[in-house]
Order: sequence, then structure tokens, then C-alpha cells
Amino acid sequence: MTIATTNVRKHLTDIKEWQKLGEANIFPPGSRLELIDGEILEMAPIGSNHSGHLNRINKLFTILTANCANTSVQNPLRLGDLSEPEPDFMLLKPNNDFYCSCHPNADDVLLLIEVADSSLSFDQNQKLRLYASHSVPEYWLMNLNDSCVEVYRQPHGDCYGEKTTLRVGDTITLSQLNQITINITDIL
Repeated sequence: MTIATTNVRKHLTDIKEWQKLGEANIFPPGSRLELIDGEILEMAPIGSNHSGHLNRINKLFTILTANCANTSVQNPLRLGDLSEPEPDFMLLKPNNDFYCSCHPNADDVLLLIEVADSSLSFDQNQKLRLYASHSVPEYWLMNLNDSCVEVYRQPHGDCYGEKTTLRVGDTITLSQLNQITINITDIL
């Protein structure tokens, strides 16, 4: 008796199918899912330390950028036809309808921040490559495990040409909004 073997194929989902699945309520309410490179990934629940830091970031940037950027917290970002992550925080170019008619894309991003504790490795690798490959100009990874902010700039291919690690007491000026300087103590 011969056992037939078949090649296992992964089914990748594109944005159109992803949106149809959402509209059909395929996923349970409250699911934390992201579409990354065609794969539907379940994200870890958000802990209080993570959400507290995100609240701090949101408050500070909302005040500092009130007249020059839109803030976005855990909302979709369309990156090509196969990815729609929901970054923890983004500063977006001003948009008259506040992105009601479509999700922002990489060209709309001034700053993208991921807050990481349990997701640190994923954010330092897969998310970093995804954001760089779509030319997100400035990616901050708030590394709660090591009490630092990893700042990535100058996207080239699937990596960033510049990485700076900042800690309490350091300051940084935004690359896309150079009138704004942040004291890392205020967000970490």
C-alpha cells in the first residue's frame, strides 16, 4: 500500500479578502489580529504596563502636534496588498477627513511607534522589516524590557540605515517634524 503525499501550501490572504472576512464577522469580537505579509496573526493581549506607556505617548504627542499632525492609536495602516498592521501609535500627515475615507499608508506616516514587552522579538524583526520595506521614515520601538527606545531611521530595502538607542535623560528631535523635540523621560 502506498501512502499518497501532497505538498502543503500556505494560503496567503490579501487586503481585499482580509476586509471581506472582517465584514462577514468571521473573527470573534475583540480579536487582536493583524495581516502581515499575507498571514493573519493573533497578537498578544495588552497588559497594563503596555497600555499605560501608550496612554503617556498619546497624551504627549497629541499636545505637541495638535496643529501639524494627526495622532492614531492602534488603528490600521495599509502597507501594500498583503499587510495591514495596527501599530500602537502613529503620527500621520494632516488629512481633512481624518482618514475616514481610507486607511493611511506608509506615505502618510511621520512617526510610527510600537510598544513592546512580550512582542519585542517580533517588533525588532518582522515588524521592523515590514516598516522599512514600505519606507516608513521613522520607527520607534519602545522596549519596555530594557527600558529604552530604539529609534530606526533611513529605511533602505528591508532594514534601516540608522539605529539609535535612547534612555531616560536623552532627547530626540523628530526627523519629519524637526520643530518637535522629545525628552525620553516623558514617555519611558
